[in-house]
Amino acid sequence: MDWFFPEGIYTIAMVGSFVLGAFALKLPIAIALAAAAAVGALCGGAGFPIRHLVEGTFGYLDTILIIASAMIFMKSVQRSGLLESLAARIIRLFRSMPLMLSLGLMVIIMIPGMITGSSTAAVLTTGALVAPVMIKLGVPAVKTAAAIAMGAIYGMIAPPVNVPAMIIGGGIDMPYVGFALPLLVCTVPLAVFSALLLVYPYLKKGAGDEEALEEDLSRMEETPLTAGLLMPVILLAVLMSGEQFLPSVWPPLGMPVNFLLAALSSLLTGKKYNFLEASREAVNDAIPVLGILMGVGMFIQIMTLVGVQGFIVVSVLALPAWLMYFGMATSIPLFGAVSAFGSASVLGVPFLLALLGLDEIMVGSALSLLAGLGDLMPPTALAGIFAAQVVGEENYFKVLRHCFFPAVVTAVWAVVVIMNANTIMGYLP
Repeated sequence: MDWFFPEGIYTIAMVGSFVLGAFALKLPIAIALAAAAAVGALCGGAGFPIRHLVEGTFGYLDTILIIASAMIFMKSVQRSGLLESLAARIIRLFRSMPLMLSLGLMVIIMIPGMITGSSTAAVLTTGALVAPVMIKLGVPAVKTAAAIAMGAIYGMIAPPVNVPAMIIGGGIDMPYVGFALPLLVCTVPLAVFSALLLVYPYLKKGAGDEEALEEDLSRMEETPLTAGLLMPVILLAVLMSGEQFLPSVWPPLGMPVNFLLAALSSLLTGKKYNFLEASREAVNDAIPVLGILMGVGMFIQIMTLVGVQGFIVVSVLALPAWLMYFGMATSIPLFGAVSAFGSASVLGVPFLLALLGLDEIMVGSALSLLAGLGDLMPPTALAGIFAAQVVGEENYFKVLRHCFFPAVVTAVWAVVVIMNANTIMGYLP
């Protein structure tokens, strides 16, 4: 990679200003991305191209609408009492089966991430909900936090909503269609592995506080789990399945409308709550993520304008195969320390273009898995920090220490999936 080409200098200027703004000046990630885009435009001789900056801001408008509406849906089902009631039912159902309970708890942790595309949402909703229960079941606090952090990341990558995959696909004009099964291939084995590693050994011992656990479960069951309470989830599944499997006869409402309709249906059952207040709270929680997506859009737009994206792609193509795989397994998660979404755009897109001989959907899914690991990388380490907070652990590095091995296995699994992308896709329906 010759950094003395003009595009190499622009790359250093953009990435350097981004790191300076995010780490040294402690700017919000969205502002740091926007500032780096402006620096790149100035260095590339484009001046201050307002049109390109505005166009980049709206580059991920579809994804922004999906995340905002998904957050409203999650907040609605949380306020209605569905999350607590469902978690209590699963725990009671599998209490005498430690293996199934371990897997069930992991699924509960993953669900908000699957719906919103945000690991933070998963940690702060169902992660915070099951953390005290897991501790009372006998799982140590740091292992509980590690399981929540890993489950949140796998939920963020699992279908139906995977923002890094949307960003990577958007970089090469690949629609977010047909990702469901490839994303399940990437995440389900890892979720099972992490549950067996971090949760199952302690549930198997049966050393929990039964009396305290019963008190928690009784509180969570204040709203009975009925078919009516499940209506938002059932309606969402019907709406999404109709668009997926009956496209010729089903009205193409789009994912944001599907989420909003399902959220509104929660008003008909469960606890009564103020929908507008819940919606405002949900959007307010989502603003940091939405801002990052706007900043990422500007960053990519200017990268393309001044030739940085092409320079990175050509440089990646020049790497020997072994170094390319090692590079993607390390650089994408490490860059994700600033932003998993930024990592998906800056590095995920070039690596996907360098691997166009393999199935793009499977490769994009695996690259999004690597980008998701960025939420474990200090100093930001969003999943690790918030998971430590929900269990009351002040030193989040104690949590990250227990996430290290699952993270390494995750990176290795992503590379294996990429190397065998065509073969794996051949077995999928």
